[in-house]
Amino acid sequence: GDYDLILMDVQMPIMNGYDATMTIRKIPGWDKIPIIALSANAFEEDRKRSQEVGMNDHIAKPIKVKELFETLKKYL
Repeated sequence: GDYDLILMDVQMPIMNGYDATMTIRKIPGWDKIPIIALSANAFEEDRKRSQEVGMNDHIAKPIKVKELFETLKKYL
């Protein structure tokens, strides 16, 4: 099946979200799927890193529901 959007946790135990995003972006046809970073790291350099690896947006944890919905509306 196809996916409309991916919510990507940046800090995962085996493969971090940055590496996972770079891997996903190499899959034919998956380069256009929006990927939104979810991270406790909310510094500008963290947001920039997310964009550099191919993520479309970044939401800081703890997640604010209103911000999540507003971000999702941009891509769906």
